[in-house]
Amino acid sequence: MATDWTDRIRLRNLRYLLSLEQTRNLSHSATMLNTTQPGLSKWLKELEEDVGLTLFERHARGLVPTPHGQVLIEHARRVLSQLDRAAVDMMTLRDGVSGRVVIGASGAAASVAAPLAILRMGERMPELRVDLVEGTMDRLLTLLAQGELDVVIGRTSKQVHDHIQISSELLYVEPVDLVARPGHPLFAQKSIGWEDVERYRWIVWPRETPVRNALEAALASAGRKLPKNYIESNSVIANITLLTNSDVIGTASHRSTQMLSRLNLIRIVPVELQGFGSVSMYWRNDEIFPNTIERALDCVRDVTRYHEADEND
Repeated sequence: MATDWTDRIRLRNLRYLLSLEQTRNLSHSATMLNTTQPGLSKWLKELEEDVGLTLFERHARGLVPTPHGQVLIEHARRVLSQLDRAAVDMMTLRDGVSGRVVIGASGAAASVAAPLAILRMGERMPELRVDLVEGTMDRLLTLLAQGELDVVIGRTSKQVHDHIQISSELLYVEPVDLVARPGHPLFAQKSIGWEDVERYRWIVWPRETPVRNALEAALASAGRKLPKNYIESNSVIANITLLTNSDVIGTASHRSTQMLSRLNLIRIVPVELQGFGSVSMYWRNDEIFPNTIERALDCVRDVTRYHEADEND
């Protein structure tokens, strides 16, 4: 049962909390919110008295959310996010669409698994609107927890354990490949060894990303290290552009490599990496769980199984 203070809180109050968390400054937030600093300060003091907990610590350099305040801020962010989603969902229904699913995909899934899953959703739910958001796993899982995404497909991440309301399912495990453009000088050689690929600059995914971890583990098992002058990028499009317009050596998940090879954009460099990465999908354990989300998850599972069967033929 809701307590008295939750009955009195308003949507603008939730925005007050998020603004204070962002600016850490009463004066700046008051200006942004078109209110006065004394009025905002009075509201915060009364809220803390109602809740019975200190929500922000006051320091000379500004406000810092307490652990209690951070919990309330996360709830506020989730409520406002759900209302934003509700507004968009109502708009799509008014336009004659049967519903909306927002898919998040990391680099490992953005080129193959996510697009194929979206096509399958279109086949099974023709009136469904699907939005695709690409990003790193840390950002995507945060957006998922906040309610801004419905399903995330990407590298298996330990970060999911920080969000107890998120479920996950392993989709597949695949090798990590070294790749280069089809006209790369390496492919004119009779054989290619580690010393050959180490002569060129590499392009790799950012530190602590699952694919980067898989690459570094594979290099360590081979007794090798990354070249010192590597390029670090989390953009699939930028990486492809760099690969096709230079002699850099790249790293890619095996399924992405196969798709890009069929397009004659890259080739696999025949230097074996003893490393594997896994791809999983994630979704929230919400009280609100539309049938469209369950059907979307089934589409992801279906295209994954189909792709594995196609590879094994």
